[in-house]
Amino acid sequence: MTRFLSIFIGFLAIIVLSACSDRYKPFRSNYTFKSVNGAPDYTNLDYWAAHPGKIDPSDSVPAPLRKDPRDTVADVFFVHPTTFTKKEDFSQSNAAIDDDYINAKTDYSTILLQASTFNQYGRVFAPRYRQAHIGNFYSADSVAASRALALAYQDVRNAFIYYLEHHNQGRPIVLASHSQGALHTIWLLKEFFENKPLQKQLVVAYVVGWPLQQITLTQIPICKTPEQTGCVCSWRTFKQGYLAPWVQKENSRGDAIVVTNPISWNTDTTFISRKNNKGAVLTRFNRIFPKPADAQINSGVLFTKKPQFPWSFLYKTNNYHIGDINLYYINIRENVATRIQHFQNNKTQSQASH
Repeated sequence: MTRFLSIFIGFLAIIVLSACSDRYKPFRSNYTFKSVNGAPDYTNLDYWAAHPGKIDPSDSVPAPLRKDPRDTVADVFFVHPTTFTKKEDFSQSNAAIDDDYINAKTDYSTILLQASTFNQYGRVFAPRYRQAHIGNFYSADSVAASRALALAYQDVRNAFIYYLEHHNQGRPIVLASHSQGALHTIWLLKEFFENKPLQKQLVVAYVVGWPLQQITLTQIPICKTPEQTGCVCSWRTFKQGYLAPWVQKENSRGDAIVVTNPISWNTDTTFISRKNNKGAVLTRFNRIFPKPADAQINSGVLFTKKPQFPWSFLYKTNNYHIGDINLYYINIRENVATRIQHFQNNKTQSQASH
């Protein structure tokens, strides 16, 4: 009965959120699919939260932006964050790939509200995967946590290989991710891009909400200008002056963490006013909140003063992790377009010179 109630509440949220898109209709995706062996089958569109072969929430565009030009000159491979979060499910370690509640929650939170950021000039691919339960990030059992994350990455890796073999065909690639998804994306960068032929196809990697040490990637540079391509951006957002305990530990160890300012798109410590923030997109998807948050890099994180909204889910916390992408939604969207354009221009010039 409790399970049924949870699913019912989840689908009530779906009905409300479905109004956020002029394309997506509730229940069009079938959440009742069942895996034969417990693993994802990426030949089947059910195992993709976003895919150009179907209509899904990543296709959504906030109403004020729907007249903007769109194209599909690049591919976006998006790895979603953790949506497997119920405390009572921690003993399961990894999410079931065919869990209807988790898949609906993923689609109508992270795919709608995050992956859509990247859809203006790219086809969005986002695999479902057996994500590690959020408790693994706080567990004292590091062996079990590593095992759970390894299984999750195995799925992401298999999805990426399937994408490369069946869909890419030499197209430019944007990697985008948040939180647990960012960790898996770092591993993708290490395994498939760094010092590999595929590195030439990398437009940019947005590795958001996870600490990326500067020593992790030796061949892929940190993005230091808004136009730079073949590089990586990363940030974690906190209220001005707040250093979370895990950040303090990183700093005490002397970890050098990659931090990009998602307004100025450089890595210096200059304060950038919220007047330069083009707008946030939150759960009221069709409304853009102008000038919501400023940005300043300090102590290995991105600081902002309390966001300026008529209401806010961030008022009672100093950790703005959940809003890493949404607080800077329009700036990120415009930056993706800028980098893709420069990538295409550089490719054209290179071909002309040969």
